[in-house]
Amino acid sequence: MQLNEISGNVIKNAIKVHSKLGPGLLESTYNHCLKYELIKSNIKVRSEVPRPIIYDEIKLDHGYRIDLLVEERVVIEIKSVEAINEVHFAQILTYMKLGEYKLGLILNFNVKRMKDGIRRVIL
Repeated sequence: MQLNEISGNVIKNAIKVHSKLGPGLLESTYNHCLKYELIKSNIKVRSEVPRPIIYDEIKLDHGYRIDLLVEERVVIEIKSVEAINEVHFAQILTYMKLGEYKLGLILNFNVKRMKDGIRRVIL
């Protein structure tokens, strides 16, 4: 699958989850439900993927965890916050740099319309 096709499938399923659940729930709820929908759609997805940090000669295992990694190519950061801010962009960019991923999506489910909570991040 191409990156745009993967991200399109993620967005379609995020909208589906949001339309069923609405805003205001915990991030973990949206994470589990989105993962479930992606698996139902025959899309490979892993959750809580550890990203070690290499500093000089030391490796810090499990320094960070990617919320969802789709098709081993697209990083998904799940949020349920009032607004996406610069810290959220920095967080996903860190994951993308550490794993050398080119595309990420920040999905904020705490919005009235899901399309307003989607931010595409390109490295």
